[in-house]
Amino acid sequence: MSTNVMVLAEHTDGKISDGTYELIGQARELAGALGGATEVALLGPADLAGQLGSADIVVCVEHPALEQYVPEAYERALLEVLAQRSPRLLLLSNATVGLDLGAALSVHWDAPLVAYVSALEVDGGVVVATAQILGGKVLAEVELPGERAIVTLLGGAFSSAPGAATGPGAAAPEVVHVGPPASLATLRTSLRRVVPAAGGDVDISAADVLVSVGRGIESQENLETVLELAEALGVPLSASRPVVDAGWLAKSRQVGQSGLKVKPRAYLAFGISGAPEHLEGMRRSELIIACNTDPGAPIFAVAHYGTTLDLFDLVPELVDMVRD
Repeated sequence: MSTNVMVLAEHTDGKISDGTYELIGQARELAGALGGATEVALLGPADLAGQLGSADIVVCVEHPALEQYVPEAYERALLEVLAQRSPRLLLLSNATVGLDLGAALSVHWDAPLVAYVSALEVDGGVVVATAQILGGKVLAEVELPGERAIVTLLGGAFSSAPGAATGPGAAAPEVVHVGPPASLATLRTSLRRVVPAAGGDVDISAADVLVSVGRGIESQENLETVLELAEALGVPLSASRPVVDAGWLAKSRQVGQSGLKVKPRAYLAFGISGAPEHLEGMRRSELIIACNTDPGAPIFAVAHYGTTLDLFDLVPELVDMVRD
């Protein structure tokens, strides 16, 4: 039985995604505990293998249908890789690509799938995954003792591996080429064009400091209260998903798994309860300060400092302090 751990590389515009390095970082830990190697499946341009130096082996499949992400094409190509390499584990992102492919691969590769995983470890040779269920309110430990399994990992929950091989005498990974399956010539779907997302008024992912607001703001009119603080500090205003879904702020201001991941030097959260979707987007901030009237709010589990004061009492005082 193979003890190798495989990761699917995600790439856009010639660049490997940051999430891929998180997957590789976890794969290296697991492969070390299992006594195997870290493999990365690279579908599309093989010249991107140079960005995957922290892997032991890069398995490349080249074909025009794989230049951009198309679920049907990726599924067929990855099944070919899995059939030839037979890894113990396949790690996918718990985002668009992983959620697209995980269930289908589970059926066709005949492997159990554990999604929304926030922790992975090897205990006595058995892989144990900790998965979030019921919107993150319950953590379930799942043992994966068989010969193969698929796991989708939550972004931001794991440490990243470096993009290139590091250390004195570090060697580049072994590159293995797998021929594309013939079925790629008979795809039922194809990519016609890529429409870039509309540009936002600010890039919150590049901000050193963020003031962020959640459902606790109660109404669009009340946004002005927190916006005053952001303007006094000279920093962008961001938000959790409920605020964006309500149409109170643009999608470009959303922090979270379905928004943008941010890692500012300071993240000030007002009226944000801390749903897993949001925490995945900001938990790597260097300093997190949270204000929520609920002392049991999950945001306090990741905050460095917190208060249960009412934001409508606290924020005006902070604005006065900053302006003075």
